[in-house]
Amino acid sequence: MRSTRLVLSRLFAPLLALVLPLLLVNSALAHHSFRAQYDATKPIEVTGYVTKVEWTNPHVYIYVDIENVEGKIENWGFELGPPHALQNNGWKKNTLEIGVQVDVSGTLARDGSHNANARSVRLAGSDVRLGAASSEQLNR
Repeated sequence: MRSTRLVLSRLFAPLLALVLPLLLVNSALAHHSFRAQYDATKPIEVTGYVTKVEWTNPHVYIYVDIENVEGKIENWGFELGPPHALQNNGWKKNTLEIGVQVDVSGTLARDGSHNANARSVRLAGSDVRLGAASSEQLNR
């Protein structure tokens, strides 16, 4: 019995040594850096209507319908901070309801898609400004 355990441990130790680093790399890649995904030299400020809110880890996402310069509606995705950080800054799951108008300022995605990292979200027509950035210090 003891020799069987010894043989198994000698077989699985090298396998574990190979697999464990792969698992760790995959975990590290799952969370991106701000600089890898967004271009800090390309700020964006838009006004639109909230179409969807995804209150999930590791980041909250909001989706906003925005009218482009040609008058066509485009749906943009904005990455915010993690739920716990937003809650510490005064957000609740229902802070933004579908259909509410918002002003969003942030940083464009490097890939040219309709995605951005939100620095702040302001309820249009009000002074309620919510810190939102996943890359910068949250402030109200």
